Amino acid sequence: MKIYGLIGKTLGHSFSQRYFSEKFQNEQIEDCVYQNFELKDLEKEIPHLKNEPALNGLNVTIPYKTDIITFLEDLTDDCRQMNACNCIKIKGNKWTGYNTDVIGFERSFAPHLKPFHKKALILGTGGASKAVRFVFKKMGIQFLEVTRDKKDNPSAITYDDITEDLFNEYNIIVNTTPLGMYPNVDAYPNLPYQFVSDQHYFFDLVYNPAKTLFLSKAEANGALIENGEKMLAIQADESWRIWNS
Repeated sequence: MKIYGLIGKTLGHSFSQRYFSEKFQNEQIEDCVYQNFELKDLEKEIPHLKNEPALNGLNVTIPYKTDIITFLEDLTDDCRQMNACNCIKIKGNKWTGYNTDVIGFERSFAPHLKPFHKKALILGTGGASKAVRFVFKKMGIQFLEVTRDKKDNPSAITYDDITEDLFNEYNIIVNTTPLGMYPNVDAYPNLPYQFVSDQHYFFDLVYNPAKTLFLSKAEANGALIENGEKMLAIQADESWRIWNS
């Protein structure tokens, strides 16, 4: 039996396990199983995973997309540039890091772009934000990162720095934080939603619930909205391709 799985800290409502379990059932793949690995201490727990001979591939989620790189034997150039990994191919004793968030975000984000969408605010500076930054650089979209604390990222702005003029100029808003994710569905990023218009495009990497308060508030003022479900499905399929290539 081949084992695949997801590394993260809290995985009770994992998209990946449900997605791959349904995939295996629907496609009659009988020699594979997908498991959640809730890890609290990578230093102690990764060596145990590396001793599991049936393990063939892993996805990585919050908060380990950067920390996991220390435990890899190799990684792609994209991973190296971003310093973030969300997919691990395991062959023998070699763990190789990939980032499928890039293709997932780009393919789900790009189809909805309008000609006036040229500048973006990226909410959050964690591992998921690195894939968004990578895609925006590739697409030539100018961006600012928004954080609650500039101490670790002096080039970022804070939520208090977002004026009406800036908000209108940077009319792509991407939430890469877990704010609003189930079960904390009442949380949302602190933005001046009263300035949202039909010129705005709000993208939320959160997929559960399907419409967070972040998206609901934007939609109420006419913004284009998209959640992270398509992104996750695309990156999951890309992970499967990598594991089996």
